Amino acid sequence: MTSAPELETVVDNQPPTSLPEVSEPPLDSSPSGNRGNAGEINDELPDDVEMSLFEHLEELRRRIFYALAAIVVGMIGCFSQVNGIVKLLEVPAQGAKFLQLAPGEYFFVSLKVAGYSGLLVASPFVLYQIIQFVLPGLTRKERRFLAPIVFGSTFLFAAGLVFAYVALIPAALNFFINYGGDVVEQLWSIDRYFEFVLLLLFSTGLAFQVPVIQMLLGLLGIVSGQQMLAGWRTVVLGAVILGAVLTPSTDPLTQSLLGGAVILLYFGGIGLVLLLGR
Repeated sequence: MTSAPELETVVDNQPPTSLPEVSEPPLDSSPSGNRGNAGEINDELPDDVEMSLFEHLEELRRRIFYALAAIVVGMIGCFSQVNGIVKLLEVPAQGAKFLQLAPGEYFFVSLKVAGYSGLLVASPFVLYQIIQFVLPGLTRKERRFLAPIVFGSTFLFAAGLVFAYVALIPAALNFFINYGGDVVEQLWSIDRYFEFVLLLLFSTGLAFQVPVIQMLLGLLGIVSGQQMLAGWRTVVLGAVILGAVLTPSTDPLTQSLLGGAVILLYFGGIGLVLLLGR
């Protein structure tokens, strides 16, 4: 039998058992890698501190008050110059005379013209209030697209107003004036005329927002440029229907002009989406 001292000697002489080494994944300790990951995370997070529901409602109330105040000021300013605005909008109706068919008709027309004009004049400030309200909830990545979209939307709306004033309204009025011009005298109600003109102006400005909607859909990844291009037949049919719905006149020339402009804008929007790589 082995004694206790001899057993201790045998145990001490055995080599120690080595444990298998566990390899750890290399860490990217470079500053550029850390900055890149942090930058991607920061782009997906809002910069501002979150607000409570009461603070959101208070902020919304304040922004609405400022916007309404700007619209009222714009309406008052435009009402003081309403005669000049009315004469400007009467220019496309060459060869027609306007009548006031009821007491106070021109006064209410003046209010309507001043209201639309005041809204148009105050729209940059109203848009600024909307941006200031939604800006805290946007990420840095979303904020980078905000300025191009706002500028593009403003430019296209103004282009729609100019297109309606220069092309659509004269085309529609010439059609109605020449049709039966040798049979009836052109005496138009001032109220019905401005209802026609104002509706055509603002509906054309809204129709010109098609490329902005396409850019939003492309940037959000909802619809790609190739998908937009594949559905061009449906869009052409929709543009024809849109031209018939948005134009208050029933003449084919005005509807064709607006429908053709929407189709051109749609294909231009496809080009922008493809240019962005979407």
